[in-house]
Parts: sequence; structure tokens; C-alpha cells
Amino acid sequence: MTPKKNNISLFIKQLPKNIFSGFVVSLIALPLGLGLAMASDAPAIAGVITAIIGGVIVSILGGSHVTITGPGNGLVGVTLVAITTLGLESAYAAIVCSGVLLMILGFLRMGNLADFFPSSAIQGMLAAIGLIILGKQFHIMFGHKISRENTIDYLIEIPYTINDALHYENTGLIYAAVAGVISLLIMVFYSKIRNKYLQLIPAPMWIVLLSIGFSYYFELVLHQDNPIAKDYMIPAIPSFSEITTQLPEVSFLNVGSLAFWGSVLSLTLIASIESLLSIKAVDKLDPEKRRSNVNRDLKAIGLGTIGSGFLGGLNVVTVIARSSVNVNNGGTNRSSNFFHAFFLVVFIVLFSTQLTRIPLPALMAILVYTGYKLASPDLIKKIFSVGKEQLIIFFVTLLSTLKFGLIIGISAGVLITIIIHFIINKNVTLFLRHWVKPNVLMFREDDAKSSYYVSVKHFCTFANFYRLKQKLDAISEENDVIVDFSMCEFVDHTVMENLNNYQGTFTKKGGHFDIVGLDMHDADSKHPFALRKTVPVPKFFGYNLTKRQENLENIAIDYGLEYSPDKNKEVGFLNEFLYFKTKQANYVYNELIDKSKDVKLFDIEFSEGEFIAKEVIRTSMLHINLNISAPVFSLDRESLIDKVYALAGFSDINFEKHADFSKRFHLVGENQDNIKAFFSDDLVRFFESNPYYHLESNGSSLLIFSKQRIASTKEIKALLDFGKRLKSVIS
Repeated sequence: MTPKKNNISLFIKQLPKNIFSGFVVSLIALPLGLGLAMASDAPAIAGVITAIIGGVIVSILGGSHVTITGPGNGLVGVTLVAITTLGLESAYAAIVCSGVLLMILGFLRMGNLADFFPSSAIQGMLAAIGLIILGKQFHIMFGHKISRENTIDYLIEIPYTINDALHYENTGLIYAAVAGVISLLIMVFYSKIRNKYLQLIPAPMWIVLLSIGFSYYFELVLHQDNPIAKDYMIPAIPSFSEITTQLPEVSFLNVGSLAFWGSVLSLTLIASIESLLSIKAVDKLDPEKRRSNVNRDLKAIGLGTIGSGFLGGLNVVTVIARSSVNVNNGGTNRSSNFFHAFFLVVFIVLFSTQLTRIPLPALMAILVYTGYKLASPDLIKKIFSVGKEQLIIFFVTLLSTLKFGLIIGISAGVLITIIIHFIINKNVTLFLRHWVKPNVLMFREDDAKSSYYVSVKHFCTFANFYRLKQKLDAISEENDVIVDFSMCEFVDHTVMENLNNYQGTFTKKGGHFDIVGLDMHDADSKHPFALRKTVPVPKFFGYNLTKRQENLENIAIDYGLEYSPDKNKEVGFLNEFLYFKTKQANYVYNELIDKSKDVKLFDIEFSEGEFIAKEVIRTSMLHINLNISAPVFSLDRESLIDKVYALAGFSDINFEKHADFSKRFHLVGENQDNIKAFFSDDLVRFFESNPYYHLESNGSSLLIFSKQRIASTKEIKALLDFGKRLKSVIS
């Protein structure tokens, strides 16, 4: 009972912050709701109804913590098509059916749906949505309503609309265009004004207040009508009592048509992807670093969409911009979403008549700015920096979406991604052979209760990333995780981007997330999200370092070492060690070498067995030249090495004075007297008080390593420190 009481106490304590945050978000949600609804050819109040219904239902039943729900930017084009082709009543029915599908996705635990689409394809789809919003609303922003067949035509018409606006003779249209341009300037320059008092009111609400103030200035001061053309003002908005008593007609007459279900699927796809991407992004902003229950959220969003559709609203989605404002203003739990809906009700009850004083061009300027942000030229530059192949995926998805619609557009993006992967790998059978096979192995390492090792084999792309994601989601972020791609031939951009998100989350919650095994993979660019593929020969010039290699460079600087990422086949110094008597060292790479050349840490590839029994292994080792004569011996944990060396005829060397050491460690070597003389009391105590490592002496140098895998950067530092202190004790 105590935890529950504490939770209630914390909730009450945080309530003022969430009320304030909900109020600030409502100031943005009101004009955006009106604008998104009108851009979709729905009644203006539909957007506000969506935010109210979504805010109430998702705040009570949802699985996220600081997200805000309401009408989404991404649904403008799809909703517009649905209303245009089906009519408003049938479009409401499509929205209701979309809500049912969203709930089904939640019950089927399809919260990872967005992970099945390539990142560049999703960005291309969102950019296309941005152009759809910008293309149509730009003309209304300039007081120039036109009708064209597709978005491309709307975009082509933009220069002509600007030219027409410069030659308006109608005063009402001139005022409309000026209102739109000034509103756009407010959206562009608001973020650059760093005044804490001015920024208490968000930019969209400043536009609303200035628009209403402008209207009252002409009415009360100049005693004139609003000079903006009547066709470019928000039409009459029903009162709250009218909204609750006069429900809209919802017609299911078109339920058997292909157009109806095409709209339903498009609404569902966009709503789910936009919501899931937003939830994932907002989780990274959450100060408490909580992880949302996305399946529960999908159910709540679906139920909210059903209610919204029956009450005359649009699809409910999780929205990133309003959620970000919520976090920035101190929102800590779902109550802020509820209060944002509450204040919207207050606005409609008290100020519904005032909203008709807002000019349409002002609202459309908000959407034009939003559309530009979704399709910003900077986005193209960013994608190009990841890799040229990602730009192809991006543009194929964008152009296909603009020309043929959402479903065909995202399908084209997925298809071109698969084709590009086939071309890059020149091996279709690799993908087909391992498409359904498990390719992820995870286990908790014996000597570290909070350390997990995840090995990925064959290939890892957007198509099978869910397998890796399932493993990673099962690990608490306070733990240490190593994801090893050394046995993986191909890793795509979507996977690299998602793993970067995991790294950030683990780091912020006190864990450690390391990606290893990519150092011998090639990349088309230096971007950390670039896809990576194994190559037979690494690049010696213009080599694109992985994030791990960049960390190794930094470690080299910190420890005063020289770093080389290149493959080095001079491995003769390993031949005298017992460990390599039955193994073939192929090459070392990622070498960290001190100035005296006595200490060298490296990654190594070696093989054991031959033909069908041949296994290739990659691990990290430390080699130390002692500069003194030492006995030949091997040291390891008692439980790990007993059986191996018993076969070779070696017996464990024990020390009467050090019973704990003799019990925990397995020490073998031919000259027992020399070995016992070498293991001084200080050296024995050193091993007793430090982590376990496999350690060998060949008489003049030591070879030290921990596990038969590539070490993380954290483990590299520990190994270097262990070797440095060990050498000091021996000398």
C-alpha cells in the first residue's frame, strides 16, 4: 500500500506543473486544431474536438507519460482525400473504422509497426506530407484560393500566386495576404527572440491574439468592419452546447467501396506511424527516462479516434511538437494531456464567437511553416550525409507519395530499399536464406550480473530489426549491453539509427550500451547512421571510422598511445603462446600501442578448426613485453580452464599460504618451482583483488584477454588499466 500512497502524493505535488503545462499546450493546440481541420476540408471545430477527445481518453487509458494527443499534421492530405472522395459523413465513418483498426493493432501488440519501414522511406513520406500541406495552404496564406488536381500542380503555382498577390487591387485580399505573411514571419522569427516573458505565449497563440486584436481595433476604434475579405475568415463555430447536442451524421453507406477502405488503411497507417514515431521521440525527452507502453497507447488512440469520429472529429494521434512543448514546460505525467483538453473546452465555452475573428491566411501560415519544417532542404542534406543510397530511397518515396498516394509511396520506399540492399550485397540468397531464421543471440554474462551480450548474425535490416529490438527492450536501461555485429555481414541505416537511440537512453539512465564488431565493415560515408557491409580488404586511405573506433582514438589520446585502425597481418609475436598453438591468427586491427612498444592492445581475428569445423573468432587482447625473464604459464578461473588444460597433462599449481587464490584460480606450467618463485605475495594479492582475465606468459611477454568477443570501450579501458598495474607489480 505504501508505494501507491507515495505515487498519489507525488501526483498531487506535481499537479500545478501539469496544469500549467496543459494550459500552455492548449494555446498551441487551439489554432493548430482549427487550421488542420480546415486544411482537411473538415469543419474548423473538428480539430478541437479531436484534441479534446484524444486528450481525455489517452490521458486516462494510454501507456505513455508526457505525450500530447490531437489532430496530426501527417493526416491532412489523407483526410482531405477521404472527405473529397467520400463526403464528410462517410469520411467520419472511415475515421471510426480507422480507430477500430488502431485498437486491433494494439491488441495484436503491433506497437513495433514503425520499425518495419526503412527510416529514409519514412522521412520521404513525411516530407511528402509536408509538401502536401505547404502546397495547398500556401495559396490560401496569400489570399488566393485555387483548385488543382495534385500537390505537384499546387507547388508549381506558388510563383504565380506570389505574383498575383503583388498586384491585388481588392483591398480585402491585400489585407488577407498581409495577415498571412505577417503570421508566417512570426512563426519563422519567434524562436529567435529569446525573451522569457514573450515566449510564455507560443507563436501560434500570438497569431490568434494579434488577429483578434486587429479585428477589435477596426470594430471599436475605427468603427469599421474587418477589412479582410469575408471568404478568408473562419466561418461560424458552433457553441459547446451545440457540439454536445447536435451530433454529426456518420454514414456507413460506402463501406463496401474500394475508395472507402483505401482511405481507412491510409488513415490507419499514417496515424499509427506518426504516433509511434512521436512516442519514441518523446520518450527520449522524458526527464525521468520512462519507457512508454506503445501497445496500450495504440488501444487508447484507437478508442479516442472512434469517439472523435462519432462526435465530428478527426483521427487522434500522438503529436511531437505539442508533446515537446509539454515537456519543456514541466509536464511530468498524463494529467497534462488531460488539462490541455480541459482548457480547450474552456476556450470553446467562453470564446467560440471570438475565434471567427481569426483570418484563414493566418492559420494557414502556421501550417505552411509546419509543412516547410517537414520537407526542409536541410533534411535532404542530412540524408545525403548518411549515404547516397538513402537519398534514392528518400526521393523515390517522396515522389511516389506525391504522385500516387500514401500506400503506393511507402510501398515503393520499402521496395527500392530491398532492391538497393540486394545490389549492395550482390547476394539475394543471403537475405532469402536468413529471412525467417533467428539471427540474434542474447545472454547474461556469468561474471557480470548486470552485463548482457547480444550477438547478431548474417544481416540486420529494417525487415528483421524487430528480433533485435525484442531482445533489447527486455533489458533494463541501468544495465551494460554489448551488441556484437562481428558475425553480421550487413547492417542498414534504419538499424544504426535505432541503435543510436538505444545508446542515448541507456547512457541517460546510468547504463552502458556499446556496439562492437563493425570496425571491419565498410561505409559509404562518415555518418554514424550509414549502412555498413563487410568488405574483403579494409580501406587504408579515407577509412571511415566507426563510433567505437573514434572512441578508441580518444582512449589512445587519454593514455598517451598510438592508434591504428588498419589490418596488420604481422602476428608472429603470438605464435609462442600456448593459446595459439592450435589456432591460426589471421590479423590484428584497432591497435593501441604505447611509445615504448612494450604494451599493445588490439582486436584480433583468428580461426580454429578446418573445413566444415572451421570457426572464425574475433576478440580483444592485450600484449605486454616484460623485458625480464619469466616462466611459461597460463592463469585462468578455476572453473573455466580445468578441463582444457587437464587434457594437456598440466596440473594446477597451488600455494599453501594463499588458499583463496588456489581455490579460485587455475595456474598451470611445466616449471612449477620457477612459477611459484615468480608469483610473489604482492602478485597473488593483485590477482585476488582484480577481475578475472585469461593470462599467459611465453617467457618474455604476457597475453591477456577476457572473453572470446570484441571488447566494448568500457572493457578496453579496464583491460588497459589492469595491464598497466600488473606490469608495475611484476617489475
